[in-house]
Amino acid sequence: MMFVKYQRDRREVPGMRIWRGVGAALLLTAATIAPTNARNPIIVNQGVNDPHIHIFDGTAYLYASHDKSARNGDFVMEDWQVWSSEDLVNWTLRSTLYPDQTYLKAQPNFASAWAADVAEKNGKYFWYFSEANRQTGVVVGDSPVGPWSDPLGKPLLMDDLTPTHEYDPGLFAEGDDRFIVFGVWDYYLARLRDDMISLAEEPRKVEIVGAKGPYTFAEGTPFDGKLTDDKPFLHKNGDLYYLSWGAFYATSSKLYGPYEYRGALITDASFPTGLSEPTWPTGPQQGRHGSFFSWHGQTYFAYCDISQSGNRYFRDTFISYIHYRDDGSIAPIRVDLTGVGEYRAASESIEAEEYFARSGFAKRQRRLASNGFDVVLDGPVGELSFPNIRGLGGKDTVVLEMVGTSAVDFILSIRREGATKAIVNHELTGANRWRIPLGPLADKESLVIRLEQLGEGEMALDRLWFE
Repeated sequence: MMFVKYQRDRREVPGMRIWRGVGAALLLTAATIAPTNARNPIIVNQGVNDPHIHIFDGTAYLYASHDKSARNGDFVMEDWQVWSSEDLVNWTLRSTLYPDQTYLKAQPNFASAWAADVAEKNGKYFWYFSEANRQTGVVVGDSPVGPWSDPLGKPLLMDDLTPTHEYDPGLFAEGDDRFIVFGVWDYYLARLRDDMISLAEEPRKVEIVGAKGPYTFAEGTPFDGKLTDDKPFLHKNGDLYYLSWGAFYATSSKLYGPYEYRGALITDASFPTGLSEPTWPTGPQQGRHGSFFSWHGQTYFAYCDISQSGNRYFRDTFISYIHYRDDGSIAPIRVDLTGVGEYRAASESIEAEEYFARSGFAKRQRRLASNGFDVVLDGPVGELSFPNIRGLGGKDTVVLEMVGTSAVDFILSIRREGATKAIVNHELTGANRWRIPLGPLADKESLVIRLEQLGEGEMALDRLWFE
């Protein structure tokens, strides 16, 4: 396709500068955007909670606990579940692990199937599960969804192993090593042997400097003044290790610590659409058992929520985007019904840093960006994928809010996911706000935005919306 250099049209229109050419792209200076809702919880009204999501062979697998009923008046959890997804939007139940498939068969009517996590090693999958708040067992399978067998016939982490309670395991992989972290109030960390069903070392207590949690300032609970919570989880970003307990987290340059408390993922700013209630007795920072995972260059937090059920014993799973600041802290997440991997075009803008997949772009913190972050081209060519954009019926134009060098030349291409032919190809000048006619769109589209920089300078995308 021949790229057409846009020429300035000298006619003036209030509020915008107009550029003309094949496919007419308009460079705007103002727009009005409003939010809307979409797809959290990820699995509706099923009691799927305590989420741990891992990516195996290009598929997302959710390993979860399962609250039995919306009528629960206590934790009634009779099994563990595995769900899978190709897009974080559509989920399929793939496997259920029942207590009688494990050493827990010796306990009839067991209904305390608490949090569980998985790790892969040498082509086998090891699923570590909590026996209430007492012990941790393990099953093994040849695929991410089993079938599962209990190789020990007894707990891996016995209830007398450490001074804490040996439950709520989190698995962490680094190189060829696998680690397990567990406990409540005080956390312990140990490397697993290559067989993945025994410990290679005595568990070490993890020190957290300045820790705070949902009960630290609570009054009237059995845990008033406690500095952490249960359900620890470990992940790494850059050179920093992150130890989290629900909505709270600490960081360290060393896996075994000490860790320094950094703050909470959930604050008053996390609820732009008003989902802070109904919630837990100490407030919306409580009960957020969850885990971090990365896929296609994006990082997410999957966590428990009760805003839809109103019942702390019948929890849902939400997923939110994670954005790391330059100092290693994490920006407060947005708790909403929009979720991830899906976008609502009817009345909201799409933040560029909330892409589903990227190549040739880097996410960065920028004070003047609409959400405090944007994505900057870090090579000559970059692509951003935005699948499942809904509410496009009657719209035919995309507006790209770009920032950077005003005189840089670049080629903009937009195509449908999976297509080789572009909807539009334009050669443009200047990282500005561009209005790009696309022609008629279906109500739902999956689009890929491609930028090729032709000259020197900086190019970044802040957000986009449709008209």
